[in-house]
Amino acid sequence: MQALTQRASSPHLFTVHSKSHNRGCRRVHASAGAAQDMQPKLKTLKAVPITPENFKPFGQLIGPIDDMKPYDQEDAQLQGFDAGTPRFYIMRLPERGLKFDRITYHGKVTQCLGLLSPIGHWYMVVAAPTHNVEAFPKEQDLMAFKIPHGVFVKMHKATWHAGPLFTSTPHMDFYNLELSDTNVVDHNTHDFRKTQGIELEVSDV
Repeated sequence: MQALTQRASSPHLFTVHSKSHNRGCRRVHASAGAAQDMQPKLKTLKAVPITPENFKPFGQLIGPIDDMKPYDQEDAQLQGFDAGTPRFYIMRLPERGLKFDRITYHGKVTQCLGLLSPIGHWYMVVAAPTHNVEAFPKEQDLMAFKIPHGVFVKMHKATWHAGPLFTSTPHMDFYNLELSDTNVVDHNTHDFRKTQGIELEVSDV
């Protein structure tokens, strides 16, 4: 279970103590208003196929390169890994559908995600960095991307993101590059359901 403790500095910020998963403390932005008790209104985001150009405001799309190619600006421009221990691992996620009501950013480090499977695709919803959990993205700021296997995304520091999202399979494996304590000390989340009374769903192209 998760225990919520209201922070005195703001009536809209809560610290979430995740006891069952030992994940430490996270910052979650949630209003104490009536939206928490409302049936959420479902909003739809149409996914577009990801390209290096349309993902540029949020990060980089990285594909295969020839062996021995010199490093250049087309390589993943990693930042923040001098702040801790890099963690590169295979993350197994269960299928949760294409709906979400929370969006998160990591302000200290760039994050890389890619599908390990040789087939299939997945979805991710992103918004440009604001570097402030209270300056959360609005519905019109969100972009949904359809991402194939064989590539990975590198998100800029503090890029808001929801996902990976996928359907039609019990689980998917993703390779994930972040810091060893990213999910403990750098997990900043906005809750759309509690603040605006909405839930969002990605629609395929």
